[in-house]
Amino acid sequence: MSTTVRISPVSLQALKQIALQAGEPMQAVLDKAIELYRRQWFLEQVNKAFASLKENPEAWEEELSERREWEVTINDGLQEDS
Repeated sequence: MSTTVRISPVSLQALKQIALQAGEPMQAVLDKAIELYRRQWFLEQVNKAFASLKENPEAWEEELSERREWEVTINDGLQEDS
């Protein structure tokens, strides 16, 4: 599938330069840039959600309690090295 997307001349020039220096097609560079942005945006949303959760003491304590419950399973089935 092919779609046309308009970008500014400055962005196009930067894309061309990065692609040339990386030795990759512009599409590959653009795909990587979008994936990095998507991951960054996702982590920002997670951080906002945790900040909101921390603002509610009851909900935050529930979160911490659940974490403590899961911590006991960390070594389930694993034997200590001698």
